[in-house]
Amino acid sequence: MTETKAVKSEQTRALIVQTALRLFREHGYEATTMRAIAKEAGVSVGNAYYYFGSKEELIQAYYDELQDEHVAACRAVLAAETDFAPRLLGVLKARVDTMVPYHQFAGKFFKFAAEPTSPLNPFSAESGPARDSAVEIYREVVDGSDLKIDKEFRKELPELLWLYSMGIVLYWVHDNSPGCRKTYLLVERTVPLVNRMVAMSRIPGFKSVTRELVDIIRDVRA
Repeated sequence: MTETKAVKSEQTRALIVQTALRLFREHGYEATTMRAIAKEAGVSVGNAYYYFGSKEELIQAYYDELQDEHVAACRAVLAAETDFAPRLLGVLKARVDTMVPYHQFAGKFFKFAAEPTSPLNPFSAESGPARDSAVEIYREVVDGSDLKIDKEFRKELPELLWLYSMGIVLYWVHDNSPGCRKTYLLVERTVPLVNRMVAMSRIPGFKSVTRELVDIIRDVRA
């Protein structure tokens, strides 16, 4: 009975999220109320608030689900490749693949996520679990590869790759090409460049630059 109740609870939660996303797409984020979401999902307003305390929490749930989809979509390439560049390319393409179905209303969400004080901001405390999960994927990209780089730079590289991926996401939000073709092109053209830059960190003349970069990252983070 407890297991059945848990399954039903998760189904209700998923229904509320999917209903909210559809209404946000059709009517806009600001115009959609929790009451409207509850009515459309066939649950009471109190029940909707039981699962999600605000519309922001609904969007955060969407981010979390999208991140889970991305993690699952990365498994094949991470299992098959050991070279750094193909691993990074596969993970970034998988990121775009999982986002494309939501492209038509991505801009509506982005304007709220871009607000520094918003809980939807990717750097906010509320976004922490999704952010940590995203960085962890890039840690897998690095740790499962045959890269031979400075150990301190290796520790910081996953977060740098996540920041790089956020730049890709920003471009994707504004990409109006069919099937987001230009975003895929951006990924394909920039990954070899990133690969060369990472490889250059092993060259004696660039090691001091790499160490300075690591110091900058740590100072900014502190």
